[in-house]
This record gives sequence, structure tokens and C-alpha cells, in this order.
Amino acid sequence: IVARQFWGKIKVEAAFALFYFTKGGKVQNLMHELKYNGQQRVGKVAGNMAGSQLIQNDIFKTVDYIIPVPLHKKRMRKRGYNQSACFAEGLAAKLNATVELDNLVRVRATETQTHKSRFARFQNMQEVFTVKKSERLKDKHILLVDDVITTGSTLEACGAKLLEIEGLKLSIATIAYAE
Repeated sequence: IVARQFWGKIKVEAAFALFYFTKGGKVQNLMHELKYNGQQRVGKVAGNMAGSQLIQNDIFKTVDYIIPVPLHKKRMRKRGYNQSACFAEGLAAKLNATVELDNLVRVRATETQTHKSRFARFQNMQEVFTVKKSERLKDKHILLVDDVITTGSTLEACGAKLLEIEGLKLSIATIAYAE
């Protein structure tokens, strides 16, 4: 169901979400704790849980690097950590893959996508990301991770940038999926 978000947009080997997100539900509370209340442990535990499931699938056994969707340096300074990187750390422990933190970079600050329409989200994400050392990712299987997937615009923008690299295979994992 998660992979459908990317059909006809970017080539994804596999896509996974640990939880289904509903407004006012337990998962929303968890995500709020992770993102706004400094509860980094929530991301690491979710990563461990997801990793335990993913390692049972042959596609995910070939992941070389786990790349969290990067925050802009202003947001990083304000929050103090990247919630997607917390998730990546938990995943890496189970998937025996390396977390690659400083290669995919957010070069343009964007406002929050929370209240934007699907098209506005897509427009908001154009030319936001760049890759610093693309040769490092050549012919590698990358697991791109984020906290929540709603329309997929952020992951699509990151994925499109990564897929410019020769031989790169892309998979996606998130803590939660919201329709």
C-alpha cells in the first residue's frame, strides 16, 4: 500500500511503514512525542521494531546505506535532532547497514507541510535537496527513511535526487503512513 504512493513517480524497490497514522490516534501521539517533545527514543525503538520485520525480507537484506530525510540546518538547530535519523539508527542496528547522515542535504528551508494540499506539498519540495558525494552511493541500495508519509512529496523529492546516481537502487521506510 505504501509503494502505491510512488507509482509512476520514482522507481522504488520496496516501501514499508511500521504503523498506520490516524488523527487523534496513538500513533499521532507517538509522532508528536518524537518530533516536538524531544523523545528521540521513540524513533530508535520504532526503528528497531521496523528493522526486525524488514530483515525477514530479502530486498531489505541488501541495503547498503540508510539515509534519513534531512532537516534544514535552521530546523535542526531549533529541534536539536533529526527525528528521521533516530528512526534510521534503530533500523541500522537490525539491518546491519550504515546510516549516512551528511550526504543528502536540504539546501532550501521549507515551511511545514502539515496543512498544505498534495500539489502545494509537491511544489514546496522542488529543488530542496542535493547530494554531496554521489560517487559514494553509486551502485548501492539505499533505504530512504522518514517519520511519516502523507502524500509522499518529501520522499519523492529526495528519491528523485538520489536516483540521479548511476546504479542506485532505492527503498523507502517510514514509521507511519497516513492517507
